[in-house]
This record gives sequence, C-alpha cells and structure tokens, in this order.
Amino acid sequence: QVQLVESGGGLVQPGGSLRLSCATSRSILSINAINWFRQAPGKERESVAGITGSGNTNYADSVKGRFTISRDNAKNTVYLQMNSLKPEDTAVYYCNAVTYRVGTGVMTYWGQGTQVTVSS
Repeated sequence: QVQLVESGGGLVQPGGSLRLSCATSRSILSINAINWFRQAPGKERESVAGITGSGNTNYADSVKGRFTISRDNAKNTVYLQMNSLKPEDTAVYYCNAVTYRVGTGVMTYWGQGTQVTVSS
C-alpha cells in the first residue's frame, strides 16, 4: 500500500509559479514510478510529468520547459515545480504511484488531488 498526500495548490496569476508536493507513505525508492496527472473541468485526466525509481523523467509536451519534476529521497516526497503558468494549466492535480512486484503485479495508487487555478 502507498498513501499519497498532495499539497501546494492554490490561486496564481498567469506567469506565476507554484510548487506542488506529493508526500508518500513509504520510501520513494521502492516505488517504480511517481507521476503527476491533472484534470480540468469537462476534460479527461491527462499525464503531466513522471519520474521513475531510477530518476528518469518525462513531461507532456504542453508543460515541457515550464514544469520540473523532482524528488527528495530523504523526505519521501516528489515535487512539481510549475513556472510560467497559463490559464489552461488550471486543473485538479493528482499524484500517482505505480509499483510492480512479482506476485502482486502492477498496483496503482492516487492522491486526493490539489486544485491549481491560474487566473488574473
């Protein structure tokens, strides 16, 4: 089991920055991948960024160059630094963790989400 708790959302003006945090209930080094997704009203949930256990990162084209995913192994926390925010970044942001173990297979866990609103 992995519990995920997101924080850091809020209201920010266009061009501003926010840093989201995803605190995990166990060592992030034991988790195969941690990802950030977002869901805007009336739209499907979409992948934003991800980081694997080995530290490889990936980003959606829409956020490349603006968002940075990172982790603090000692704090078991993954961050999403969001710069140059746009109104279209407005969404509920969710942290997702994926584990794989022989026997149990792939397991997916979700946080409760944190609202990000970009508006003047």
